[in-house]
Amino acid sequence: MFEANAGLVDELTAQGIEFPPRDEWSSSFYSPISIAEAAWTRRHVAMYDMTPLTRYEVSGAGATAYLQELTTNDVGKKPGAVTYTLLLDENGGVRSDLTVARLGDQHYQVGANGPLDFDWFIRRLPGDGSVTLRDITGGTCCVGVWGPQARAMVQPLCADDLSHKAFGYFKALRTFLGSIPVTMLRVYYVGDLGWEIYTSAEHGAALWDLLWQAGAEHRVVAAGRIAFNSLRLEKGYRSWGADMTTEHTPEAAGVGFAVRMSKPSFLGKQALDAAPSPEKILRSVVLDDPHAVVLGKEPVAVDGAVAGYVTSAGYSATIARTIAYAWLPATVRPGDPVEIDYLTHTFTARVHAEPVVDPEMSLIRR
Repeated sequence: MFEANAGLVDELTAQGIEFPPRDEWSSSFYSPISIAEAAWTRRHVAMYDMTPLTRYEVSGAGATAYLQELTTNDVGKKPGAVTYTLLLDENGGVRSDLTVARLGDQHYQVGANGPLDFDWFIRRLPGDGSVTLRDITGGTCCVGVWGPQARAMVQPLCADDLSHKAFGYFKALRTFLGSIPVTMLRVYYVGDLGWEIYTSAEHGAALWDLLWQAGAEHRVVAAGRIAFNSLRLEKGYRSWGADMTTEHTPEAAGVGFAVRMSKPSFLGKQALDAAPSPEKILRSVVLDDPHAVVLGKEPVAVDGAVAGYVTSAGYSATIARTIAYAWLPATVRPGDPVEIDYLTHTFTARVHAEPVVDPEMSLIRR
């Protein structure tokens, strides 16, 4: 949240966006400005500092085979492809989720979740020296640019064609913005048009300034983490460590699409083969009361009995309701009613099909 965006609240209120009041406890983790930033991203364009994201460089003659064995999806696509994939433990639990960009025949950039992932990777390096692993987080930076005006803002800075046809969904491009060398990944944790744009650390400030100046005519804003969380909940994107952990299989967590059981082998595959159908599944839940708030870890009741709990939640300006993830019995279906206890209140809600916003996925294919 940025105080410089306070004026957006009044502007968006005049356009019909609601900013419901909060109780004293939940307001400690919230600001109307953050919701305004999320709404502005959906309507215009915003920049997000994504530099804290952990990222590794994996290279060498054995890089592809190494990543194929460690991860669940097929990362051996042609250079220029980006793949969402998972790390599983030996029991088939979700140990992490990754974004793997193949930048060359023997060169990958891996977006990870933190130091535990690096430890997992380094302990499984082949002993023949065919793979080089580097944590490049400290030497690089990343700016996320998302929203319907993202292409109009960034294209004038780039000689390459950034159209959807030329630079499609889940693709990578090494190019220049102005004179700054960048790697652009067309990925969308906020679920809208745009890119994660990477460069080396020494160019970070210049990249931000270049994009900020280019965005002035499009009324770009800088947006923060609460807005980011609100948008990813709208689009049904999980957060590892909050929504899913090693206690959960990919199918239960709703990320089974990132598993290619047709691969000859990968860590955790045998456990998945033998796993029973999950008894509980991660579901999106939308609260009925526009003013209702939950934050995470609240009990969720089905038919009057506690049956699960909230993992994460955030207010959506798009639907004017709080959206939550909750672990619920597999028998629960979209449309079913549930109740969530928050402090001294009990809120009614309904399980919702995913994603809650833009189920046609049109926003990311602009």
